[in-house]
Amino acid sequence: MSWYRWDGGDLVLSARIKPNARHAGVDGLHGDAVRIAVQAPPREDKANDALLDYLAEAFGVPRRRVILEHGAHARGKRLRITAPRRMPPWFSELGGSSAID
Repeated sequence: MSWYRWDGGDLVLSARIKPNARHAGVDGLHGDAVRIAVQAPPREDKANDALLDYLAEAFGVPRRRVILEHGAHARGKRLRITAPRRMPPWFSELGGSSAID
C-alpha cells in the first residue's frame, strides 16, 4: 500500500508521527507512511490535535474535515481529509498525484 490513496474526493493518508519535534512539518517517508513532525507532546491528545491542525491548514480545509480514522494512541495513523481544497508542495514532492485540478 502507498502512503496515500484517493477514496472518491477524499484523501486517505498513512502517517508516522514524531511528537515533541523542534519544528512541525513533513519529513519525508517512513516505509509506507508520510512522516510528520509536530511540536506537541504525545499526551492528552495534544500531538493528535496539533497533527489535525497542521493537516487542515496544509490542505486548506476546516479542521472538522480532517478525521483520525485509526491510531489515536500510536505513532502510526490513518487520516482522512474530506474534499481537500489544495495540495501542499510536499505532497507532490513525495510522489503524490493530485485529484484536484
